[in-house]
This record gives sequence, structure tokens and C-alpha cells, in this order.
Amino acid sequence: MTEHLSINGGTIAYDVTGEGPLVVLAHGIGDSQHSYRFLAPALAAAGYRVANVDIRGCGDSSLGWDGYSRTDIAGDLVAVVRELGGPAVLVGQSISGGAATIAAATAPELIAGVVELAPFTRAQAFDLGGLLRVKRFRAGYTQLAQVIMWGRAANWLKYLDVALPVKPADWDAERARIEAKLSEPGRVKALQAMCKTSPADAGAQLPNVRCPVLIVEGSLDPDWADPRAEGEKILADLPRGLGELVVVDGAGHYPHVQTPERVAELTLPFLNRTLARA
Repeated sequence: MTEHLSINGGTIAYDVTGEGPLVVLAHGIGDSQHSYRFLAPALAAAGYRVANVDIRGCGDSSLGWDGYSRTDIAGDLVAVVRELGGPAVLVGQSISGGAATIAAATAPELIAGVVELAPFTRAQAFDLGGLLRVKRFRAGYTQLAQVIMWGRAANWLKYLDVALPVKPADWDAERARIEAKLSEPGRVKALQAMCKTSPADAGAQLPNVRCPVLIVEGSLDPDWADPRAEGEKILADLPRGLGELVVVDGAGHYPHVQTPERVAELTLPFLNRTLARA
């Protein structure tokens, strides 16, 4: 059953399944908790209490927030952990990877570890060389730029086609669900606002993280010309020895959707090590 947490006049929706140490899942831009439809049951079955969150402006969470930055989302995630009783491991994808970094740095008593899936956690320099060399990067960049400029759901759906180089079996139904949600008044505006935010706030907090961090990148992620290099830069900005990086061959920007079994294989040992110490 979906729960709703009131925060500063808005509401954050989340579902809780399973029993055990707490894991909080946070999806990326333009999505919902349904993004974790494969991973959440696997974690719950392995003995974890899984809170699957609709981040502000998405899914069944409310619209009309004052901001959609990673810092804003981090505050919501910390509030959910506090409501449910931490400590917790945060699993954040894309924008929520950056939010999880901020949450870990600013609420270390509540956040025991962070798993970042294809995270936007650092400010990005314009990569002209990458755009010229790497077709998938150019294709993804073009669609995201049009989302930022024009705020059209059609461009977001074209981006998703590039971001998932291999589609899951339920993709036709899932794509239709995403398109229907974005047709609700205000949803694309929230998506556009998130696309316009800078990851600089998350990057500034990387040196302040004190818990273990697992970074999972897809080798075919269209958000970077070289996803491995991006992951290595995040590691370099973390305190020495805290982070580990895994690149999933053939995965795009949604490894938990495209390769959920592999992501579960990586995440479960991390949870076992991290929450056992909490």
C-alpha cells in the first residue's frame, strides 16, 4: 500500500515491502518507483525492508515544489529514512544518485551506505569531442537538450529509446505508462525543471561522504561519452577507499531495468556488508 509523507506542504509517495534492515530506492528524472519493479522484489526477498520512493514531482508524489535540485531530493530522502527509522542504504539512479551523495554527507547518522546507478553527481563540462566521436552520446544529448529547451515529452521518450539499448520484455507497457504519467498537467514541467538543475551541489559534497559507496555505470550509457571515466572521476572525489566502481557491459542509463539480475548481484553483497556494520 502506498504511504504519503508530508514535507513542506508537498507529499512524497512510497511503498514499503519486506522486513529487515532498511533500503530506500530513488529513481531518476521523468520516472517513478516503477523503475525498480525488478530490483525491489529481489531485495525484499533477500531479507530487506525496501522503501521505494516516488521523488518529488514524479509518480504519485505531488507537484508544485519550490525546487527540484539534488539537495531538495536529498532532504526528502532523509525525511523518509527518519520516518521509517534508519539507518538505511540509499539506492539512487541518475539525479537521485547525486541526491543520495548529499544525503550521505549531510545526514551520516541515518545513511549507512549509498549505491549510485548511472549517477549524475558531478558538474559536467561541455564535451565537444565526445559529441563528435560517440553516436549514442550525441543522440542522447540532442534529445535531452530539446527537453530542456522545449519541455516536450516526445523528446524524453526518444531519449529513453537511446538510454535503454536493450529493452525489457515489458517495455511497450512501461513506455505507455511513462507517457500517460507525463501527460498529466505539470509532470513534464517538473521533468524539465530537473533536467535544468546542476549536479554541482552533489559534487561539492563528495569529499564529505563517510559511508561506503558503490557506483554502477552502464558501458553504453548515452549520458557520457565515456561512462567508466565518469565513474572514476566520482571515485577520485570521494575520500580514498570509500568507493568502488563496476561497469556493466552493454547496459545503458538504466542498468536496474535492463540488467536487474546483475544489479542485484552487485547490490546484495554491498547491503550485507554495509548494513551489518550499521
